[in-house]
Amino acid sequence: MCQLFINAEADNWVSRTKSLRIDGMATSLRMENFFWDLLDEIATRDGMTVNQLITKLYLESLDAGHDTGNFTSFLRVCCARYLALATEGEIRRGDPQPLAEVDAAGILERETSRRAQARREVSRMN
Repeated sequence: MCQLFINAEADNWVSRTKSLRIDGMATSLRMENFFWDLLDEIATRDGMTVNQLITKLYLESLDAGHDTGNFTSFLRVCCARYLALATEGEIRRGDPQPLAEVDAAGILERETSRRAQARREVSRMN
């Protein structure tokens, strides 16, 4: 199993820093290339640059009342959720449909239902 991770392309975990402006404020974010590549995939899908996507996510996080104290971690989780949604068949990687146009409410409802079902199954096993 570990060979899948150990022998993966080493460039994936090389960190890179990007400087950008979010709402007029200069900042920099440091993440591994793996995450930058996924953010690029997501941004391209919605017709944005990575900087535009990051700014949009930041501002929407603020509007939702989220703590943006560890925004880089939030971006990593966004990438992981993107992959998880693809794995669950909720979205398809490479699909030209912008994520802004998917049925987010329906996806979140099905996700909640799957999580509740998994908890019930674990409960029955214990």
